[in-house]
Amino acid sequence: MGNAGWPVSVRRGLSGRFWVEAGLGLASIVFAVLTLAWKDWIEIVFKVDPDHHSGSLEWVIVAVAVAVTVITFAAARIEWRKAATASGAASA
Repeated sequence: MGNAGWPVSVRRGLSGRFWVEAGLGLASIVFAVLTLAWKDWIEIVFKVDPDHHSGSLEWVIVAVAVAVTVITFAAARIEWRKAATASGAASA
């Protein structure tokens, strides 16, 4: 059988925590890309100008989004490894 069935059994063993972490990671990537593409999206969306068009708030959002991405993807990877280990132990 080999590794052909391995990803399916791992996915079945993934907790809801993994999916939350992966979803947060993806959302933070979207915010980072959005901010990099449109520097004044906060002003456009919320009709406020908290940084007086300096873009500093948007860069803070990019930094936070990147940090959240790294942290949540690392946490999701830990969950994936737990599921893979449990899956391997169950099939042995």
